[in-house]
Amino acid sequence: MTTIQTPPQPAVVRAETVPHTKPKDPLLSRTWVKVGLPLLVLALGVGAWEVASQTGLVNPITVPPASDTFAAMIDLSTKDYFWHAAWITLQETLLGFLIGSTLGLVLGALTGTFAVFRTALWPFIVAIQNTPRVALAPVFLTWFGFGMTSKVVMAAVICFFPVVINTVAGLSSVDANARMLFRTYGATTSQTFFRLTLPTAAPVTFAGIKTALTLALLGAIVGEFVGASEGLGVLVNEFNFQLEVAMGFAVVVYLAVIGLILYALIEWLERRLITWSN
Repeated sequence: MTTIQTPPQPAVVRAETVPHTKPKDPLLSRTWVKVGLPLLVLALGVGAWEVASQTGLVNPITVPPASDTFAAMIDLSTKDYFWHAAWITLQETLLGFLIGSTLGLVLGALTGTFAVFRTALWPFIVAIQNTPRVALAPVFLTWFGFGMTSKVVMAAVICFFPVVINTVAGLSSVDANARMLFRTYGATTSQTFFRLTLPTAAPVTFAGIKTALTLALLGAIVGEFVGASEGLGVLVNEFNFQLEVAMGFAVVVYLAVIGLILYALIEWLERRLITWSN
């Protein structure tokens, strides 16, 4: 019997599907556009504010014109008491941020790494998050007094949870197959941490740290509103009580500037430390 051999078929090469990515607009990537567009929006907003106040669309007594607010900002910048109050608030913010973020990193690392800590601590962490933390300000005032300590604690409590939840999320995002691959090749625990876990979790964790820093400023101001003898929150209360609304608005604008500067600094630090995130 004659056996008929079938010639080998050529291998079928399948073209890989390349995900379609929308090309970036070269105009929007230019530096002058990135700076100019926000400044344009700011100018339009300030102009609308000025027109609304000057024309009576809003009550100029309760919402002073932008020109009056900026004049008050210039006046405040010449006052020693303003810079002293700003320094007090900045200290409360940074100390609260350091304490809250450090505790958040430690507890987040323990909770995200060890199941026993996750089982034991997670219900209490969620309870802290679901508690109206602004309502804790009078409690902290009773416990720690009218000094800086109660404001630092308030700032720490408010910025604690974003760091915890992002740390846990970052650790949970490490691919199980990648862990198995590291284990297969005999990687030590420290090698796995520094070459897999840390590079994967750090960008997610840093997002929580950026949020926490801005929330720390909010916590310090809330504490000063409830009860304090110095700080920018105290100045806002005093100016509004004295019906110097433009001065109060000026302090609020300065608070926004401080928040933007802090956010820019932490974002700059992120770009320097986490160079692999992109």
